[in-house]
Amino acid sequence: MKAYLQKMGKSIQLPISVLPAAALLVGIGHWLPQKLVVAQFLQVGGTAILGILALLFAIGLAVGMSKEHDGAAALAGVVAYFVPIKVLDPAAVATFEGIKKSQVNPAFASISGNVFFGIMAGLVAAALYNRFYKTELPSALAFFSGKRLVPILSSIVMLGISVVLLFVWPVIYSGLVIFGKTIVGFGAFGAGLYALCNRLLIPTGLHQALNSVFLFNVAGINDLGKFWANQGVRGVTGMYMAGFFPIMMFGLPAGAYAIYRNARPENKKKTAGLMMAGAFSSFFTGVTEPIEFSFMFSAWPLYLLHALFTGLSVAFAAMMHWTAGFTFSAGLVDYVLSARMPIANMPYMLIVQGAVMAVIYYFGFNWAIQTFDLKTPGREGASTTAESAAATATVGGDQNAAEAKQIYAAIGGAANIDNVDYCTTRLRLQLKDTSKIDAQALKDAGAIAVNTLDQHNVQVIIGTNVQFVGEPLENLFAKKTPLPA
Repeated sequence: MKAYLQKMGKSIQLPISVLPAAALLVGIGHWLPQKLVVAQFLQVGGTAILGILALLFAIGLAVGMSKEHDGAAALAGVVAYFVPIKVLDPAAVATFEGIKKSQVNPAFASISGNVFFGIMAGLVAAALYNRFYKTELPSALAFFSGKRLVPILSSIVMLGISVVLLFVWPVIYSGLVIFGKTIVGFGAFGAGLYALCNRLLIPTGLHQALNSVFLFNVAGINDLGKFWANQGVRGVTGMYMAGFFPIMMFGLPAGAYAIYRNARPENKKKTAGLMMAGAFSSFFTGVTEPIEFSFMFSAWPLYLLHALFTGLSVAFAAMMHWTAGFTFSAGLVDYVLSARMPIANMPYMLIVQGAVMAVIYYFGFNWAIQTFDLKTPGREGASTTAESAAATATVGGDQNAAEAKQIYAAIGGAANIDNVDYCTTRLRLQLKDTSKIDAQALKDAGAIAVNTLDQHNVQVIIGTNVQFVGEPLENLFAKKTPLPA
């Protein structure tokens, strides 16, 4: 189950990766003088992407969760999404129940554009694809065999699900609204509680599920969607996003500097490279995993401190009504684009807050590392000469291919691999036996950290270049490349 949810979290990254395009179009559109036609043109283009977000989730999950990531699964995802959207439209429901449209339960008005339905459609389509994409029908129906069968089955299954939802969805929707209103009722404290849980879920990859409740239109909060559509109350819309900017642009980079300062003298050069790359990634794009995974397990008390600081930052920004928004993550790119949005409220104060958070992070991390003698990068001791040589070895002049080959050997080769996958910063590996991996060899190969989830699942944190290591690793596994003697 855990592996399934992690794969789901990885698949959600695909539709989310489209959102920066929306931010770019809407953000530039608001930076330009509003009298220009091109400004309105860009804004409409950006909001068009946000308007089909649920459909993007359906397609992204259908492709990401299906075997072979085939286009037939994407088509099935589209079909699976639109069937309940049309069947449960308020006008259709009014016809089914023989009542006026104005008398239909308001829950059905929330279905169109609801990310929950996009996620459900994508998962159903992927499950049907994985089960039936090789099914052969009798010769008279042979044309509809295999992959062509999947969209047809998706329509039939989703029609049945729509009948169930006709009675169940009003109850589910009421529960989601109550949950969302409860957190919203906590005000700034609720925002901080969300941010704290968001960071604590990072190791499992399940933080995206939590994000969907607060950032998208699942429980009616839709903080991200409303911000970029300039809807809601200024100083309130964006409260679940704003406080992340001081953390990702200033706090974590300052924490990375504290880790570097506490590294052993012989390890400072190597630690500087690791922390500098992570700090730049966090500041510029808002991708924090390279830093977080570097100490998440080796110095877990430090990660708890980081989660607490994040909660405090988001709560404080919400309390002061300083707001800005992001589409991908809270880095410089999204900050610059969102600062011009009319609904953004005093976004420049987030820079001031960021400077304060940088001081808090540096001294907080420095104190924790020294007081508890935490084994952050550079403090775990020196590697042997042989290990250092292996870490810097290249094969065929390609460092990424060399790293992939070292990782391939460290996890036991094809004989120990069931599946190779990757997301934004991590290799997600399904192995026959995780006890056979050589964790130190993985780190010597260039891995930031190794997270063994259970007997069969392990995550190897690489960084933002994970695609260029993951693809040659997939090729090694696909060819069943034998291990060197």
